[in-house]
Amino acid sequence: MDSNKNNEQKRRAARLAERYGDLDGEALLAPLIERELPGRIALLSSFGAEAALLLDMVARIDRATPVLFLDTGKLFGETLRYRDALIEQLGLTDVRSLAPDPLALAQRDPDGMLWHRDPDACCRLRKVEPLERALDGFAAVISGRKRHHGGARAALAAIELNDGLIRVNPLRNYTAERVAYVFAERGLPPHPLEADGFRSIGCMPCTDRVAPHEPPRAGRWRGRDKTECGIHGAGSPERAF
Repeated sequence: MDSNKNNEQKRRAARLAERYGDLDGEALLAPLIERELPGRIALLSSFGAEAALLLDMVARIDRATPVLFLDTGKLFGETLRYRDALIEQLGLTDVRSLAPDPLALAQRDPDGMLWHRDPDACCRLRKVEPLERALDGFAAVISGRKRHHGGARAALAAIELNDGLIRVNPLRNYTAERVAYVFAERGLPPHPLEADGFRSIGCMPCTDRVAPHEPPRAGRWRGRDKTECGIHGAGSPERAF
């Protein structure tokens, strides 16, 4: 991003944070989707555990809001079927499945085992690069990250700027208990793997069950010094408002 566009994004992010930074949930989402960034904001969803809540919030505001879904080729079949069921139930009309480039896959992961040799490189190939291509033309992305997940997420702001992209975190203050309550209140179906002990669900080779005493993301890249895939920006936000 050139310096003029980056400065424009910084000003926009600061203005939005000043106006809406104390809000969460639909109160935060509605003005951004309807007035501030119409057609320039997208929801990034894994259709994993807890994802239905944010998808439902966005659908209640505008079912045509673009939803970006990273189909890495390594997902659980249950996730793909859950995605299809939620699209139908919520009436989402613009869910975009993003796949890694076939030529890049053939060159950099010919045996499909890059996740084992270099999980950071695998995430970049199968998640970060497809998302970067899909975000061209968007000013902001909505994420379902929450502070109670811990790690780098513990200090999330409502609106952040990272890699020149505005990142909106409407569920940052939602606890696990609050998520469960709203799921029940709205009649949202849980991800089918949650009952089997999966509390944060990503690619099949890099997702493990989580014990009751562990944090939700303990099963992601189990045994490795890795907690994020990179799609939420490189390192700390340029500015958290």
